[in-house]
Amino acid sequence: MTTTYHVPIQIRLTRAVLRPLFRGIFHLLACVRIIGRENIPYGQPYIVAMNHVSLYDPPFIVAFFPETLEAMGAVDIWQRRGQDMLVRLYGGIPVHRGEYDRRVLDTVLAALHSGRPLLIAPEGGRSHVTAMQRAKPGVAYILEEARAPVIPVGIVGTTDDFWQRAKRRERPLLEMRIGKPFRLPPLEGKGAGRRASRQRNADLVMAHIAALLPAEYRGVYADSASHPVEADQ
Repeated sequence: MTTTYHVPIQIRLTRAVLRPLFRGIFHLLACVRIIGRENIPYGQPYIVAMNHVSLYDPPFIVAFFPETLEAMGAVDIWQRRGQDMLVRLYGGIPVHRGEYDRRVLDTVLAALHSGRPLLIAPEGGRSHVTAMQRAKPGVAYILEEARAPVIPVGIVGTTDDFWQRAKRRERPLLEMRIGKPFRLPPLEGKGAGRRASRQRNADLVMAHIAALLPAEYRGVYADSASHPVEADQ
């Protein structure tokens, strides 16, 4: 089991270059608005959970989030030309979609236990539409074992046509809406009951994200967005 988490010096250096570089690019192409910085528990481990519309979401959030995030990503990104270079330079954590991987789980838990915030996308991949898709149950394993507060983050404006709009000098609005941290209720039952409890917790995270988003972004979580129920803070 992984007990320590170390970010190599070369990754720290490339992050120090990539984050301001991408901030500059996004500021050049778009109007950027960050809401809710005061909700971040600085210096503490937590999980940042975001909606995932397009390939622009991860660079946008890692560039502008006030603290440096450890980031998980689907393993197939490491085989996509261009994207593979960025995730390797940033030092992302590759994950096989829909699979339980104890080694990856140990890695992300070690990152959290070392005090580093972790970025996840509960949908498991890009939706390519603004409407949110249902959370994959695999994220519930991380939420279950991390026992860290969750910070919901709603991303608005990073649609697939962002680059086309930017090239037309429309300067589209990109927003990062950072919600208040919350903790998930304990899991219940065994077997199928426990799996259902995990899915409820994953859905709860999505409901908090949906509450930060415009109505057209909420998708399957439209009904639960206005009244997510959680454990005590």
